[in-house]
Amino acid sequence: MLEKAVEIVPGVYWVGAVDRERTIFDSFMSLPYGTTYNSYLIKGKGRTALVDTVSPDFADTLLKKVSEVVAPETLDYVVMNHAEPDHAGTLPKLLSIARKAQLVTTKKGLGMAKVFYDIPEERVKVVAGGDTLSLGDKTLRFVDAPWLHWPETMFTYCVEDKILLSCDFFGAHVASERLYEEEVGDVVLSEAKRYYAEIMMVFLNPVRKALEKLEGLDIKIIAPSHGPVWRNSDKILQAYRRWAIGPLRPRVVIIYVSMYGSTTELEKAIVAAIQEEGVEAVAYNMLSADVSHIVQELVDSSAIVFGSPAFYGGVHPRLASSIELIRTIKPRGKTMAIFGSYGWAGGAVKEIKARLQPAGFDIVDFLEVQGPPREEDLKKASALGKNIARKVKESLVREF
Repeated sequence: MLEKAVEIVPGVYWVGAVDRERTIFDSFMSLPYGTTYNSYLIKGKGRTALVDTVSPDFADTLLKKVSEVVAPETLDYVVMNHAEPDHAGTLPKLLSIARKAQLVTTKKGLGMAKVFYDIPEERVKVVAGGDTLSLGDKTLRFVDAPWLHWPETMFTYCVEDKILLSCDFFGAHVASERLYEEEVGDVVLSEAKRYYAEIMMVFLNPVRKALEKLEGLDIKIIAPSHGPVWRNSDKILQAYRRWAIGPLRPRVVIIYVSMYGSTTELEKAIVAAIQEEGVEAVAYNMLSADVSHIVQELVDSSAIVFGSPAFYGGVHPRLASSIELIRTIKPRGKTMAIFGSYGWAGGAVKEIKARLQPAGFDIVDFLEVQGPPREEDLKKASALGKNIARKVKESLVREF
């Protein structure tokens, strides 16, 4: 049960908060399982440090759990791995109680602490990658992790216990009565992939650099700021390596919307043709699909196909936000095709192409038909499906 502080290893405690009521994050990512705001208390023989705090609504929860281990006013350090409010929003209240505590953060974190939380500079200890902080019998080593996912982000590594406190990196939005990933179940890895897709995938190069840095550390436990703690650290490390570095899967994601069924008919013909070529096809209708689950599919898919009816000479609004999101997050699979239908005038295919081609997507085929698809139109749709599937297979052959 997570109503009290939990000792992960001797002297290292989870003192975070479980939020089962939150249903959306960043006004974008759905939270079917809620989330947690993880804070970790490290009690050395000489000094005590709190690594990250919690969302401000849970300040009293944090203080109560810290009080189960030490008096909050006796804290020596508060480490801010990341300045975002769900991790650092409790700082003003906490530092008003722990009056002698220093805030430990990066140089850029100092600026953000002043802007977001009015923390005076004299209370801040600036650290850089490789710096250490002794708590007596425990040593904290700091790892620069810029753009994962803000520029000031760092990780904190507890040397003696081989615990990586990774903030958002390796996180998952899962609220549970159990602290450890293996006790919660398969949902954690699935939600970690969705979290990676929406938060980390856009920062592919920083992700890869961070994974390289972490290869030099002996990591036994990974304790992120959202979701369960990974006692099998290799499980999530290997997953991140697959998602960021590993080969893409022979899979095409079809994202479409239809007004009168014409675009749906084309979609069905395209999906069937892709599958006939031995390539997986996953279709999402934007009338009901959760875009965050689509983004999760794009982590390791090879190609994307967009389908839209013309909507006043342009793309349908149900699809427009997905196009913009995918343009922004830059999935590794850049092969793309576009299809659609129209009544009195086209325009959807042209608009999608104009949005995505400058962002580096390779648009290998497109099709736009007027009115209900006829037999020759469905043949063209099948040809598009076969074309995109063959391009996927060719790209995977080149990869090996």
